Amino acid sequence: MRKILTYLKEYKKECFFAPLFKLLEASFELIVPLVMAAIIDRGISGADHPFIFRMGGVLILLAAVGFASAATAQYFAAKAAVGFSTKLRHVLFEKIESLSFSDMDTIGTSTLITRMTSDINQVQSGVNLVLRLFLRSPFIVFGAMVMAFTVNVKAALVFVITIPLLSIVVFSVMLVTIPLYKKVQSRLDTVLGHTRENLEGVRVIRAFNKQESEIDSFNTDNEALTAMQMLVGRISALTNPITFVIINCATLVVIFTGGKQVYGGMITQGEVVALVNYMSQILVELIKLANLIVQVTKAVASGNRIADVLAIEPSIKSTESGNTPAKKENCSEVVFENVCMTYAGASEEALTDIDFSVEKGQTIGIIGGTGSGKSSLVNLIPRFYDASNGTVKVQGHDVKEYPVDELRDKIGVVMQKAVLFHGTIAENLKWGKTDATEEEMWKALEIAQAMDVVKGKEGGLSYELEQGGKNLSGGQKQRLTIARAVVKDPDILILDDSASALDFATDAKLRAALKNMHGDKTIFIVSQRTSSIQFADKIIVLDDGKIAGMGTHDELLKSCDTYREIYDSQFKKEEKKEAV
Repeated sequence: MRKILTYLKEYKKECFFAPLFKLLEASFELIVPLVMAAIIDRGISGADHPFIFRMGGVLILLAAVGFASAATAQYFAAKAAVGFSTKLRHVLFEKIESLSFSDMDTIGTSTLITRMTSDINQVQSGVNLVLRLFLRSPFIVFGAMVMAFTVNVKAALVFVITIPLLSIVVFSVMLVTIPLYKKVQSRLDTVLGHTRENLEGVRVIRAFNKQESEIDSFNTDNEALTAMQMLVGRISALTNPITFVIINCATLVVIFTGGKQVYGGMITQGEVVALVNYMSQILVELIKLANLIVQVTKAVASGNRIADVLAIEPSIKSTESGNTPAKKENCSEVVFENVCMTYAGASEEALTDIDFSVEKGQTIGIIGGTGSGKSSLVNLIPRFYDASNGTVKVQGHDVKEYPVDELRDKIGVVMQKAVLFHGTIAENLKWGKTDATEEEMWKALEIAQAMDVVKGKEGGLSYELEQGGKNLSGGQKQRLTIARAVVKDPDILILDDSASALDFATDAKLRAALKNMHGDKTIFIVSQRTSSIQFADKIIVLDDGKIAGMGTHDELLKSCDTYREIYDSQFKKEEKKEAV
């Protein structure tokens, strides 16, 4: 929690003035019982009406100044809390953006969403309340005790016993609830993760008629969260009744003691009323303090969770920008030297002893069964993951020698899952190149076989896409993501099974257009179809994370059983369909 509070440094002025004005308001509030005592003892007892009116005016003035002080304190507290949470949100988002794929896999998306939303909101509320009440409530409590001693020492001794008892209750509750609130936020992660999964997969759930089982599963998670929240709520709720009992008992003692002293002429009626008012102020402030403790407990638990993410060191370290190594002449464009890779938490290697080289301008096909390591292999080139052993080289240098952003500027990647963002088609294409001209975008669309798609939409490049490109078909989304990578004009283009939704004719046109791109692009095509890669300069066949064969289509049909099985399984089916 201390680590994230450093982001409050920009709001030192607000953090000073907010509690200052609250203490000013509290000071005026502590004077009120003394004024009331004077009104009773002098004004009412002596029937001094001008004095009563004068003191009434003083009470109104105290109320007005107190209100102005409270409003000013609220302004400064809100400014500091909102500014702090905004800064924290920026810092956390920047940290998340710096994490590698491996880090994201380990932490989990739903957890990060919770920390960006619920946890930061909790911290914001906690900071706001602390600035307004953390000093005010203790000041009122101890100030009321001091003022009570100025009224009558003997009657005020009850305050000396009451306040320590109340402090023990409040801090005991806080110590118990802080770890429990952390568990509550973890359960919230689970519920949000379940919700996110269901929202993304709602069509699949309905297609398999699994609504009832998903509702039951969600209810189980939600009930676990509810049970934990109720447990913490019950413990926190003990604070108010216990403090009420202690304060009311103390008030009875004050009235009993004060009444005896009034009867003996040792204290006035107004002074007894002042003592009771001070006890009432303590009661009110302790209720506020109890609520503050609950909120601060939540904020501390949430703050620690945010600090945990900020403390994560990205597993992929980047060299400083500007230290890009010069491209070596007469070297292979991409080289894998005895590369092994293991995912975080996995017991087995995803890739084992991968060894090959690719020359500039070559087209490389990568094929294999599901889970054979095709995506894992190409993800090592732009350093989405790092090899656990061996070396991956791009243009003659180890990928770890490049600044990550400059390495990825050389590479265009089209992921398995076609992801588009809310905005126009042009805005999405400019992710590849921010200053792309309209001519460059149309050229990329032509290569990606997406020109007809865009021309068929109202507004063309200005057509507005929904979040995730939901107003496009699967094939249309794939073609636009390919165009986005082509606009970038990269040295190396990676297509990770990104044409799976395209028909064979469109797929063939796409491959031909990619082959004819200017600049001798090095292209990696990951595919399940042998037809998509059979004309590649080199085909790499993967089986269980190892290279089962490497060569041209004709060479592999003769020498690689795995490739031949894949080819036969696909083309014999096609021959049977044609025969039928």
